[in-house]
Amino acid sequence: MSPLREYFASMTGRLFVLLAVGMGAAAVIATAISDAKAAREFERQLVERTADRLQAFVEFLDASPQSVRERLLGQGGPGIRKQPAEVSGDAIDTGFEQALRDRGGLAASATVRRADIAVCFPEIRDLPPPDIQRVLERQHAQFGESGTSWALPVCRTIAVTLHDGTPLRFSLDTPFAERQRSRLLDPAYIGLFSCAIALLAFVSARLATRPLRQMAKAATELGQDLDRAPIEVRGPSEVRLAAASFNAMQRRLQQHLRERTQMLAAITHDLQTPITRLRLRLERVEDDELRARLVADLNAMRALVDEGLELARSAETAESRVPLDLDSLLESLVEDAADAGADAEFAGGCGAVLNLPPLAMRRMFGNLLDNAMEYGGSAVVSAAREAGAIAVRVRDRGPGLSEDMLERAFEPFARGESSRSRETGGVGLGLTIARMLARKSGAEIVLRNHPDGGVEAAVRWPLPLP
Repeated sequence: MSPLREYFASMTGRLFVLLAVGMGAAAVIATAISDAKAAREFERQLVERTADRLQAFVEFLDASPQSVRERLLGQGGPGIRKQPAEVSGDAIDTGFEQALRDRGGLAASATVRRADIAVCFPEIRDLPPPDIQRVLERQHAQFGESGTSWALPVCRTIAVTLHDGTPLRFSLDTPFAERQRSRLLDPAYIGLFSCAIALLAFVSARLATRPLRQMAKAATELGQDLDRAPIEVRGPSEVRLAAASFNAMQRRLQQHLRERTQMLAAITHDLQTPITRLRLRLERVEDDELRARLVADLNAMRALVDEGLELARSAETAESRVPLDLDSLLESLVEDAADAGADAEFAGGCGAVLNLPPLAMRRMFGNLLDNAMEYGGSAVVSAAREAGAIAVRVRDRGPGLSEDMLERAFEPFARGESSRSRETGGVGLGLTIARMLARKSGAEIVLRNHPDGGVEAAVRWPLPLP
């Protein structure tokens, strides 16, 4: 799975998508509503300014002498043209009439109708609609830069009677006015807003799922080390409750394991006394062959008790970690085995110094060496840096194991097939203890049949070590 697909398959990725889509949709809707309100406000202000202009013109005509009215009306004003009587508008513009009534005065009684744009611009009267649109676009283009939004003129016909009874008819158009462009059409706004939403969604998703990641990490560490430090109880109430519950579970598991280990240690310890008495009594057996068989059985029982005590001690160990030269430890163990007459070889080191419990590591590698030499007759030890890990391999040159036995070999009291020297083997706890110590140190042990023969035990520490 690619990193991107893996991210979106996680809860953080899904929450990021949910927040980004939700906030983006909310932002688009809010912006659209805001733009619609701004457009309505723009239209209202445009009507208000046009109504003010009309009112001022009508009042000026009403106050002017009769002799100059026709000339003033003929000259018109900004957007005002005298219209012949036969020109009529369309529907009554109630909104504009209401704006005039709100102002009072003579213009309040005017009749206002919407009209075709050609009424206000006679020069384009005979043009077809597409050409009229192009003319208007050329006219409004001179008012602003390319990309600027402008409101096209609205044509109205006005009919009003002055105080002296003189009827007036003229057309009035709104001027070209710059319109606020929708922010949803602004690339810079959309880009900045999208980046802000994505960043906020990413940070929010990370913060929201951080307690879950910490809980998952703690659960993984708990499987490797039951004595790990408890989770810090902080954050929102739900997170604090989950952390407190996790810590309570850890304490109960520790107590359960401690009770089980103490019971095992007590049983195995108490067995030492009757085993010793049995050994003394067996010395009185006169039949040499029978005595030898009974002593062998008793020794096997004693070995089982000793392994049980060793297993209990391994489960209870709380040894501190110190910087440990891995190559030096392995080389010393191999030299000790070689000095004892075993066929042991150190094939090469990795130069790594890891924070590990030294006595536990000595016991773990000692068990692996003993297992290889007892069942395979020899041991070859090597350490190397691999992709993201430090690996130690202990290989024997024995007959190997069946595939189903490679994993079962770690189970307590599990032994290999008969070809693996049943007479000289232990009681089946060596690999169990080794795996327990490895996991407490943050490593994992895997068995495999080597391509060149024999069984290889690989101990891997992922880097960086926890």
